[in-house]
Amino acid sequence: MHREIRQLGFTLVELLIALMLAAMLVAAIGGVAGQVVATHDHVNERNDLNRLARFAMDQMVRMVSHSRLLLLPMNDKPASNWLENVREETVPPTTPTDDSTKYTAVLAVTLPAFQDLDGDGFPDADDDRDGRIDEDLYNDRNNDFGPGIYLIDDDGDGLVDENSAWWWDDDEANAVIDEDPIDGIDNDGDNNVDEDPSDDMNADGCPGICGVDDDADGFIDEGNVADDDEDGQNDEDWYNALVFYLDNGILKQRTPVPWDISGGGIVGGQDFIVSAIAENVTRLRIERVPGTTGGVQLVDLTLDLTSPETGEMVSLQTRVRVGGAL
Repeated sequence: MHREIRQLGFTLVELLIALMLAAMLVAAIGGVAGQVVATHDHVNERNDLNRLARFAMDQMVRMVSHSRLLLLPMNDKPASNWLENVREETVPPTTPTDDSTKYTAVLAVTLPAFQDLDGDGFPDADDDRDGRIDEDLYNDRNNDFGPGIYLIDDDGDGLVDENSAWWWDDDEANAVIDEDPIDGIDNDGDNNVDEDPSDDMNADGCPGICGVDDDADGFIDEGNVADDDEDGQNDEDWYNALVFYLDNGILKQRTPVPWDISGGGIVGGQDFIVSAIAENVTRLRIERVPGTTGGVQLVDLTLDLTSPETGEMVSLQTRVRVGGAL
């Protein structure tokens, strides 16, 4: 008697089939894993864009809501064929379809009183440290020796500081100077109010307000006509312009400081620091909302950020009231 011994195993065909099925399974698992990783990266990227966009938007809203005055955009001027009250800029840039040479987005407000960078106990906006803000303007209301706001396209025509010899032209209005004092009236008919005062802010020919004891010292209208607060000094408290603008896809914040950065030997409107608060910005839009009444000024803000790698975009829009937090 003998025992028949069988050797069990896979045939070559069976082995090839098994290897093919295993390869398909590994490929499927790898595809799922890759998709999970891609989804994770996509979500992280969108979250990063959202975080950056919200930080930048919150910063603009905070400054506007704590400011006493919106400087830019201005109201729309009937004499031009572009909208001064809407400032919009895109990356890549949009070609102008009107007479402006370049679309530039800019938001400017007077510096809020909560800022005290030098820690002296006075707001940085209180230039003469007398406890009041913006009460004695020079005829160059920003004290920066530039038409409008120094290095900024104020009127939306695409040009910066044109007619630079006329640096007391506060609205870049073609070298027309001091034509709109602070009296609540549109004196020059450009649909803007109080935007280009002279040394005598209210143009009444008196120190401070005619017939009023401005500084409560018991005397009326003493001193120089350019002394708008009757404190014995002239033109010592100007508008400190805080500016947001777009620079090659980077949203920047320009903040005035109470020390000499420009090297001019005095502190003025050319002394500021610039901070980048958001990158990959592909659209910035600011609109001064027209038709507001009762001293209420509203501003609409739109901010788009786009990833240069994937094209993922985040868009934020909000409306804020100037001085709404005061």
